[in-house]
Amino acid sequence: MYKSRIAGVGHHVPEQVVTNHDLSTMMDTSDEWIRTRSGIQERRWSPQDTGTSDLAYEASVNAIENAGIKASNIELVIVGTISSDYFFPGVSAQIQDRLGLNTVGAFDIKAACSAFIYSLSVADQFIKTGMVKTALVIGAEAQSKLIDKSTEGRDVSVLFGDGAGAAILTRSDDGNGILSTHLHCEGRELKHLWMEAPGTSPNAWINNLELDSDKFKPIMNGKEVFKNAVTRFPEVIEEAMAANKLSMDDIQLIIPHQANYRISQAVAKRMGVEMDKVYSNIHKYGNTTAASIPIALSEALAENKISKGDHIILAAFGAGFTWASAAIKW
Repeated sequence: MYKSRIAGVGHHVPEQVVTNHDLSTMMDTSDEWIRTRSGIQERRWSPQDTGTSDLAYEASVNAIENAGIKASNIELVIVGTISSDYFFPGVSAQIQDRLGLNTVGAFDIKAACSAFIYSLSVADQFIKTGMVKTALVIGAEAQSKLIDKSTEGRDVSVLFGDGAGAAILTRSDDGNGILSTHLHCEGRELKHLWMEAPGTSPNAWINNLELDSDKFKPIMNGKEVFKNAVTRFPEVIEEAMAANKLSMDDIQLIIPHQANYRISQAVAKRMGVEMDKVYSNIHKYGNTTAASIPIALSEALAENKISKGDHIILAAFGAGFTWASAAIKW
């Protein structure tokens, strides 16, 4: 069995900054209302001619450069997203084509906020078993195209932003790398955070050229999401530590999915750690779903918050409900 490591990371966000004050001109909300409930001050929204694949491609190019490899070294592409350019095929096929990767395998994973860790876990298994030597893992979203930007949809629309992050996984040559990954799901809770259409369930598709537009918008039960998140985050972080016989003193940095600053604060309190050990950039980007962890990882590395030999934990919770963690020795 081989071990995989993250050899390079990169991210990309749209240029357009949308502040809380900007949102207050579109809907009945305010900067104070948004900041006190989420910690978000601004987010990035893509222009109309930019899709998820465009953000994913730019992040991939940055990760390839950061890893010091050629695109032709990549043998597998996995993309985590819930906002693909098309109903099908997935963004992974577009990235494989734009990078000129011939006929290497490519597929998407639709695990929402947990999708990057799910994708990382799958790529890790491919490398561990020797099926590939190098994989590209991406989390990317252009959710601003899906959200309701009126007062009626403000509970969701004020939270989400666009962006992409990518990682290059290769075989480890020094024993460091991904130590373990842990994936979970509780499907009975799925309607607390979902978008019903388009789909193949009854009344979730267009019938007789008529549609219920509300089914084509993300819906969230914020109280249930918060309650479950502050329970599952600590559980899955502790699971990762226990699997590798690590204590919190051994962990240099926790990088959680950037869902809500209040959730991160609650998780830190439950785990008895200060917020300086829990990375946060939600104030700049909002919730970028599958992209949030790779963007945060890319920025944490650029800010020298992670050094060689450090133990870090990635953790996520999101729609499905899904949750996941990864323990990594950098």
